[in-house]
Amino acid sequence: MALSEKEMTLGPKAQETLRHLLRIWLDFERKLISIPILRRLDQRTFTPEDYRTLLLNMRPQVIEGSRWISRAASSFTAEYSDIRSMILRHAVDEHRDYTMLENDFQSIGGKLEDIQSAKRNIGTEALAGYLMNEATKPNPINLLGAMFIIEGLGNKMASSWAVAIQECLSVSEKSTTFLSYHGENDETHMNKLYEMLDGKSIAHESADEIVKTAKVVARLYLLQLEEFDNT
Repeated sequence: MALSEKEMTLGPKAQETLRHLLRIWLDFERKLISIPILRRLDQRTFTPEDYRTLLLNMRPQVIEGSRWISRAASSFTAEYSDIRSMILRHAVDEHRDYTMLENDFQSIGGKLEDIQSAKRNIGTEALAGYLMNEATKPNPINLLGAMFIIEGLGNKMASSWAVAIQECLSVSEKSTTFLSYHGENDETHMNKLYEMLDGKSIAHESADEIVKTAKVVARLYLLQLEEFDNT
């Protein structure tokens, strides 16, 4: 599988790991198309209620995201201080992202108390439980695989989703601040991820676990999205 020019600057070990991750991503991206709420967005039959449902379901996952990322950072020993520092900065960058979701929700007629009281759907329960469990393990390098999938969504999909929502609902970017922000900024996070994948602390065994974790997270993320129409 061909890598980009930027990705080709990584060391051989990181390139091999990235090729495996990209295969997982391509399968994940293909399956995203079959998710009902995303299919409606692609077909431009997406409604204001769909968007409110999307935001309601995303907020619990975003809040849990900052929790497991922070927990993972605290689980790294001094031997992995470079990775720990990068993950801590990432947690700081995103720990209040949920406020953008709240503002977007209110901008399209939702009530603040409704999104603040939104419960985790079945998929979010499974995803959050898995990630928090992995984050509590010593030196959870495998969670770079989780970050590859989740940050990849922001980097590759968020901007196009934001534009599609604006077109479907005749709203401005002020109503898609969360998606627009991540579409613009997650490339930086992906570059940091590449740096971590290229670090000296990523052994062959770690690379295998990174790839396995990416597979698990991709499947659980799809389950989370599948449940949007059941909430």
